[in-house]
Amino acid sequence: MTTLLLHHHASLAHENPPGHPERVDRIKAINQILSHSHFKPLKRKQAPTARDEDIIRAHPDGYLRQIREASPEDGFAQIDMDTFMSPGSLEAALRGAGAAVAAVDAVFSGEADNAFCAMRPPGHHAEARRAMGFCLFNNAAIAALYARERFDAERVAVVDFDVHHGNGTQDIFWNDSDLFYGSTHQMPLYPGTGAASETGVGNIFNAPLREGDGGVEFRTAMATRILPALDAFGPDLVIISAGFDAHREDPLGGLSFTEEDFVWATLNVMEVADKHAEGRVVSVLEGGYDLRALAASVAVHVQALIRGTGDLLARTPDNEDDDDGE
Repeated sequence: MTTLLLHHHASLAHENPPGHPERVDRIKAINQILSHSHFKPLKRKQAPTARDEDIIRAHPDGYLRQIREASPEDGFAQIDMDTFMSPGSLEAALRGAGAAVAAVDAVFSGEADNAFCAMRPPGHHAEARRAMGFCLFNNAAIAALYARERFDAERVAVVDFDVHHGNGTQDIFWNDSDLFYGSTHQMPLYPGTGAASETGVGNIFNAPLREGDGGVEFRTAMATRILPALDAFGPDLVIISAGFDAHREDPLGGLSFTEEDFVWATLNVMEVADKHAEGRVVSVLEGGYDLRALAASVAVHVQALIRGTGDLLARTPDNEDDDDGE
């Protein structure tokens, strides 16, 4: 397996006000753990800047113009209640979207089997016409629509296991039966969307979890609702909105996942991609705000991408608790 890591120092230049949970230290923690010798097999590439035409498939041209105009020369510009821009934010967001697009290029060209985009700010709360929830551009949606335009991917799926519902991706996908959105998330919780009754045109699959739920409930939701629907959809590309704030140590959620739950989810999503999409998986970073838990979770997620679905056979009840990534 060849796994591509997309990264760029611009992610370190996006700043939020002091005390904001979506902070520069998140990407520093990820960069540090992915510098370990365990990750020597990764192919690494600098994230390019997204082109306007790639962004405006998901966001109207006027929205892109508004974000550019809001970019401050100094200090902070408040975009919504908890979403800010600093002088470095615009480039960081453009390169985050560019990373997702470059990852799609890589998996369709054969440069890589799968890819992980270690970029911030996150994206899944960004609706077509609204920035919110720390998010400016919806990287997963931008990647999905680019894959359809550039590579004639007929069906593209996003699977989201962030603790918060990806209202932005759902908004952009809502009326398009060739796009799939499947999400597990805590409910009730910000942003207040994600009920099982929200189904779009039969292409939206929400599996809300209750505060305190852990791996058993998560795996049941994935195995009974998300994965069967994904398999039936038959995607040509699977994008993972990889949020790690459902971890039991995360301060912004109330779920109780462990690193092993993220491994399990990653491998099972990859198995569907192997069946329908020649293994093409693009993973984009979303949430995760406890630095230790974030770094450990990213580590095992990326190791699962590197190892591939052959690792499923090795994960028996006797060895499921083995340390996978530190």
